[in-house]
Amino acid sequence: MSARPPHVLIIGAGTGGMCLAHGLRRAGLSVAVYERHRTRADGLLGYRVGIGPTGSRALRECLPPELFAIYLATCARSPRWFNIITQRMRQTASFELRPDTHPVDTERSVARMTLRQVLLTGMADVVHFDKTFTRYEQRDDGTVTAYFADGSSATGDLLVAADGTHSAVRRQYLPHAVTRDAGTINIATRIPLTPHTRSLLPERLQRGISLIFGVGGMMGVLHVMEFKWDADGRLKPGVDDADADLLSGWKGLAHDPTRDNINLVVWSTARRFPADVLQRRGEDLVQVALDLTSNWHPHLRELFARSDPDSALPIRVSTSEPVPPWKSSTVTLLGDAIHTMTPGRGVGANTALRDAALLCRQIRLAAAGDKTLLQAVADYETAMVPYGFARVADSLNRSGTNGDDRMYKPVVGRVALLGARGYFGVTSRVPRLRRKFVDDFYTYRGEED
Repeated sequence: MSARPPHVLIIGAGTGGMCLAHGLRRAGLSVAVYERHRTRADGLLGYRVGIGPTGSRALRECLPPELFAIYLATCARSPRWFNIITQRMRQTASFELRPDTHPVDTERSVARMTLRQVLLTGMADVVHFDKTFTRYEQRDDGTVTAYFADGSSATGDLLVAADGTHSAVRRQYLPHAVTRDAGTINIATRIPLTPHTRSLLPERLQRGISLIFGVGGMMGVLHVMEFKWDADGRLKPGVDDADADLLSGWKGLAHDPTRDNINLVVWSTARRFPADVLQRRGEDLVQVALDLTSNWHPHLRELFARSDPDSALPIRVSTSEPVPPWKSSTVTLLGDAIHTMTPGRGVGANTALRDAALLCRQIRLAAAGDKTLLQAVADYETAMVPYGFARVADSLNRSGTNGDDRMYKPVVGRVALLGARGYFGVTSRVPRLRRKFVDDFYTYRGEED
């Protein structure tokens, strides 16, 4: 057994990496995070991420209690409905979701940039910005050294790749573990929430997550994000006293430009998009979204037209190829660095958080002398690889995120669309099926080890 607690190097200050860093620090262990962005405000991270019970449970386990309370206070208003609508805004189905009265057993809407600020809180001495990882070396004494583009280096006992889909650590460590194009493209937009843009949506769409099944193989998703602060960053009237006390003393809001907004995303098979769509930005990209949705309801098209051009983002959806188990060592991986998944099931962030909590438990056991660090890594990977890649497969086969989905076929696609709408319509109208759908939603998003 090691005579001293391990020092852990984490590459990437994203959701999973920072959750792990907090968990290790809370356990009294030495950890350092290296982030390629130059400041805590860098990166286009303003879109919604859904955190289900699995993710909230991991955050509660790893974060200091007061910071977990800040996480809850900074979430947008929780969705009350999961809606299925047509491109003409006709409701196909609607499922009532659980209220957010429990700290973890619910679905929470989180802005990526806001969550980033929460996770960076109190970690100024742990996170090193402007550090682009280039390579690592594993040494005979059991340590591992990471090297960075600025010529600096860092040495620890374990190197954790939390550097996302295009992980430089994975390219060196597991060159056979590759991602591939899923065959679909998203255009994500963010629209300021104003009295006028709110008026374009019926109440149930304002209070829910709405999946748009459009004709011709055009899909979409719509979320309304409302926070406890206004456009000037001041707390809104009526905020709970406890939340107001937390937020008024939280310095992270000064780094976060996130304000009330509507997220509207459209996606389809890549064949439907201009060949150069990934190079387009601003008004030009918004126009692509408008061109692709010419038969959508005028209110949805007006939302696209009113979107912040600087927020418009094209995304080529990727998915990881399954990889056989490897021999564990002083390098390991979590989140998208090992199991990138499409947004089809909406569990990418939750799975990364699950990884972080599991790996933290294993490292703590090694630090306590209950097992070697290598055994702790092996036990983590033995559990993580099966559930991680199971979610990769699930996500690829849901909601048309696979470019070869029959939804996108010229003739068969119409039948598939009618089948999908019919399934959701019947499920939402039969009480027993409706209850099972909602229960299964939370069971899947609440799975743990």
